[in-house]
Amino acid sequence: MKIIDTTTFFEENMIMDIRFNILNPYVDKFLVCESLYTHSGKKKNINFNINDYPKFKNKIIHIILKDEPVDLINGEDLSVQDKRLNSISRIRSQRNYIKTFLKEFSPEDYIIYSDNDEIPNLENFDLRTVKKKFVIFKQQIFYYKLNLSLPNLNWFGSKACKLKYLRSVDFLRNIKNRKYSFLRIDTLFSDNKQNSVELVKNGGWHFSNLKNSTDIELKLKSYLHHHDYESEELGKEKIEELIKNNSTIYDMFADKTSNKYSDASRRQLAKFEIKKLPIYIQNNLNKFKGWVD
Repeated sequence: MKIIDTTTFFEENMIMDIRFNILNPYVDKFLVCESLYTHSGKKKNINFNINDYPKFKNKIIHIILKDEPVDLINGEDLSVQDKRLNSISRIRSQRNYIKTFLKEFSPEDYIIYSDNDEIPNLENFDLRTVKKKFVIFKQQIFYYKLNLSLPNLNWFGSKACKLKYLRSVDFLRNIKNRKYSFLRIDTLFSDNKQNSVELVKNGGWHFSNLKNSTDIELKLKSYLHHHDYESEELGKEKIEELIKNNSTIYDMFADKTSNKYSDASRRQLAKFEIKKLPIYIQNNLNKFKGWVD
């Protein structure tokens, strides 16, 4: 049984270095999917270079999605809702392209899917012993720095299953982060409500916005929820102020009707004990000295 770690990529090279080093002892292959388009639809360069990671070169499969989805809504003056739907279509297409390159693996092999800043903790958890169909990793959120955490909030990013249960990568990503009873009839008609789920409590780390203010703004204008940022554009100076004050840019858990970028929605970050971070980070503090507070 092999374990394949899969993710999408924009330009987060430091995160990929951390990801590869943390997961290398437990993973047989790394599959990195990069698109020629941002989630907002702008053409982009290929930023991932396998030669930057010589230690893992024989494990990495780098694939490039060259085409836009066929179901995009076209027009010059699209509504916010149309932009949102197009963004969802682009990220769905990029995720699902991954499955095209999994044919060489066995139905019994495991796939893990995460956004690239979500790293599952496999140190004390062996996927080979799992009896459930799906695995969801409960993760600690970090922001701006490797040791600045968002207290009392959990993130359910990384998810895994055997290839024989993988309908699509986007299907796996959207499985809800709870166990549903076998008595729930609605699970028979829902893709994202599953009753055969194992939750991993100490499930890893979500290193969000581990970037400078310029790169954070570029991300906010390019990623899945770019339409939210476009309506409340903060600017580089405001982002720098938030970083300095250890305050989040937006509320990750705001509902669709909320102003997620308002000052009232922001949350305060707290220092996290370095000794509780992944061993690779602890052993390389000099390498990441600009990213530890």
